[in-house]
This record gives sequence, C-alpha cells and structure tokens, in this order.
Amino acid sequence: MMIGKWLDIGPVEQIEPGTARTLPVRGGEEIAVFRTMNGEVHALVNKCPHKQGPLSQGIVHGTVVTCPLHNWNISLRTGKALGDDVGCVPTIPTKVDAGRIFLLREAVLAPQVPEEPDSADVVRQEKAA
Repeated sequence: MMIGKWLDIGPVEQIEPGTARTLPVRGGEEIAVFRTMNGEVHALVNKCPHKQGPLSQGIVHGTVVTCPLHNWNISLRTGKALGDDVGCVPTIPTKVDAGRIFLLREAVLAPQVPEEPDSADVVRQEKAA
C-alpha cells in the first residue's frame, strides 16, 4: 500500500529482531529489510558490494550485517563496507509509523548505481591487458 511517497511493506513484527526479510522489486534490485536487536529498521539493496552475496542471509550485530559469503561487514545505516574493505551498497530510506514499515518509494524504484569493481579485479584486469 502506498501513502504519498512512502511504500507500506507491512507490520514491523513480521521481521524478528536481529534478522532480515527480502522484498522483490519488479524491474529493480531485491531489497533486504533489517530489524536490529534495538528495534531499528534499515533497508539496503540485497547485494554485498564485494561479490553480490545476499546480505539478508548475513548475521546482524548492532547496526552492521556480515555478508554470509566472505564476512564483509556492511553498515546498515550507510551501506558502506567497514574496516579495510572498500565498497558501498545503496541504502533505502525507511520509517516506522504506527507499527508499520515504510520505504521511500522513489528509492525502491530508482535505477541502482553500478558498483565499483574491487581493487583485486582492477589489478587482474590490468595484468591481463
């Protein structure tokens, strides 16, 4: 259901604290919606910037999710890789109102910015040339 520019995706209780659910987007990227143990709700494109691992299947700790493929830590607030890793996944603005989760419609349906290749891929491409 849409209310103005916000897309109502359902009750906050549908996501257990410390877990995520996915939202398929026709013609767009699948969205991972996370609920932290503190009750915060965050949404990211469901692809790790490293090897496109499904972030929704990762472990949530604080406001960070660890990718299940290669253990990259991604900030749920900014989408940025943490530590020595470099990369970023698009975030989707969220709000909770009357116990329901809302995502900013234009961010869900917007074309996603292509991710930057990681430095190892650039080195491999340069060596191949």
